Amino acid sequence: MKSINARCALGIFALALSGAAVAAEIKPADQIQIRQAGYSFMSWNMGKIKANLDGTFDAKQVTAAANTIAAIANSGMGALFGPGTDKDIGDVHTNVKPEFFQNMPEVGKLAGNFVAAADNLAKVAATGDAAAVSTAFGDVGKSCKACHDKFRAKD
Repeated sequence: MKSINARCALGIFALALSGAAVAAEIKPADQIQIRQAGYSFMSWNMGKIKANLDGTFDAKQVTAAANTIAAIANSGMGALFGPGTDKDIGDVHTNVKPEFFQNMPEVGKLAGNFVAAADNLAKVAATGDAAAVSTAFGDVGKSCKACHDKFRAKD
C-alpha cells in the first residue's frame, strides 16, 4: 500500500511540474486567453445547471455540466496565472487584480475551496437529487464569488 501511495504522490508531483512547464512555454497573453476561456466554459455550464434548477430538471444534463465544471476546476488552471499575466497585454485584457499575485496562500485556499465545491457538485449531481444539487450549486457560486470579490477587478 505504501508503494502505491508513493507512486501516486510521485505521479501527482510530476503532473504538477509538467503543467507548470507547459504553462511556462505559453506566452502570457495566451495564458490569459486560455484561462478566460476555461472560466467562460465553466460559467456556461453553471448557467445550464441554473436553467435546470429553475425549470425542468434533467439529471443527465446537470450531471454532465457538473462533471465539466469539476474537470476544469481540477485541470491545473492555476498554472495559467504565470509571470506577466497580471496586466493587460496589447488588446488582451485581464480583470485580475495585482493583489492576486501578492497573496498566493489566500489564493490557494480560495482555489482549494472552489475545487472542493466543484467536486462536491459533481458528486451530488450524480445522485439526481435536485434539492441537493441546488445547495451544492450555491456552494460553488459562493466559492466563485469569494475569489471574485477579493481578486477580480470590475469591468
